[in-house]
Amino acid sequence: MNIFLLLQMAADAGPDRVGLVCDGRRWTYGELAAAARGAADVITGAGCTHVALLDESSAAAPIALFGAALAGVPYVPLNYRLADEDLGALLARVAPACVIGDVARAERLNADGGHKLFTREAFLEAAEAAAEGASGEEREGEGIAAQIFTSGTTAAPKAALLRHSNLLGYILGTVDFMSADEDDAQLVCVPPYHIAGISALMSSIYSMRRIVMLPAFEPDEWLRLAADEKVSNAFVVPTMLARIIERMEAGVEADLSSLQSIAYGGGRMPPELIERALALFPETNFTNAYGLTETSSTIALLGPEDHRTAFASSDPAVRARLGSVGRPLPTIELEIRDEDGKVLPAGERGEIYVRGEQVSGEYRERSALDAEGWFPTRDAGWLDADGYLFLAGRADDVIVRGGENISPGEIEDVLDSHPAIAESVAVGVPSVEWGEAVGIAVVIRPGHERPSDDELKALIKDRLRSSRVPERIAVVDELPYNEMGKLLRRQVRAMFQDS
Repeated sequence: MNIFLLLQMAADAGPDRVGLVCDGRRWTYGELAAAARGAADVITGAGCTHVALLDESSAAAPIALFGAALAGVPYVPLNYRLADEDLGALLARVAPACVIGDVARAERLNADGGHKLFTREAFLEAAEAAAEGASGEEREGEGIAAQIFTSGTTAAPKAALLRHSNLLGYILGTVDFMSADEDDAQLVCVPPYHIAGISALMSSIYSMRRIVMLPAFEPDEWLRLAADEKVSNAFVVPTMLARIIERMEAGVEADLSSLQSIAYGGGRMPPELIERALALFPETNFTNAYGLTETSSTIALLGPEDHRTAFASSDPAVRARLGSVGRPLPTIELEIRDEDGKVLPAGERGEIYVRGEQVSGEYRERSALDAEGWFPTRDAGWLDADGYLFLAGRADDVIVRGGENISPGEIEDVLDSHPAIAESVAVGVPSVEWGEAVGIAVVIRPGHERPSDDELKALIKDRLRSSRVPERIAVVDELPYNEMGKLLRRQVRAMFQDS
């Protein structure tokens, strides 16, 4: 099976139903499917090995995604925010590609790659022009629907491969066909090079929910578009939600009465922030979605009823679930393992392993699956007695103090409970005595005085224990995040190294 089937089914069921709103144009499902068929012919004629999108979100993204699928060529959305050197290296790795978007930059960075270059407008024009005579015949490929470069830290990014079977396994296992009402609309504002952007397109198309695309996130524009298009569903990362809430609390008005559901993910959600959101949107259903590129998006969900129950509960264990990512999907197997691979019981921290049809765990360079098909996520976490999954950061982020493993998340949760702390991060810092000790960086909430170092140390010692008390404390104006809301701990560690 090919992921183009999702778009073809939507076009067959409702050819005149609006499927996409972007840059002032409305595309029906019939028009999207026809353009994707035309794009497949354009891609085949270009004779390239990949389809690379180097652009913000636009109609070119879904048309290139499904056109590439029909042509049997991997779709490769590139991070246009990368530095020239890094982006040039990725362009060389997918050469020769059909590159769509910033053609001047692509030509400048990889002129000898043999790429076929299209501006966004030129690609859409070529796809629509070829649509009338396009056969729609599925070409044979190697089964790879998308190749997504993971964000590198100290090493070059890995090329994660998602096969048609992986992506279809996720969609068919989590979404009912044509389940959306004709007025339902999904606001998509995550970058097209992230798995959340790809899964939002596919799940919206299969449910036949109208996609309202915001090319680049800006909170006031998000609020305007959500109101004007009467958006019913949205996905945001925590930093986006924080900026939306700040603008609304500052007096920016928008009629969001149609907003039924907000899903969030992509980074750690501070408990204080989700509590503010629940209070601000009392009639909106909130869902926390946890997933990875290598798992074709979501593998665990904290659903709306979980949010409401936890928010209203006085039981600390139930209330704490607001800080979890919920339970694994029915189609996913999940285990917590120690360093020796032993499966751990509830309450014990270890590395998260997952298995399921949607789980790829495959890279261009190698496969990360073990002999039984389990994928080591490199995320640390634990399960509570009722099966709720709590994340404790990346496995590599664990602070090892004198042989004791310390989760940064437990320290950050305590710090974030202080009324003067807007954000916090805990990292490992070099220590002569312990090998590694705790360092914290905090952002002070506007209008509050800076807590003393002794006050912060006492707060952590009283709530946790002395081994968690930081040796180094820094106050910063803001913490470093990437565009998907992931905290860049390596930059914080480097700050302590340099100071």
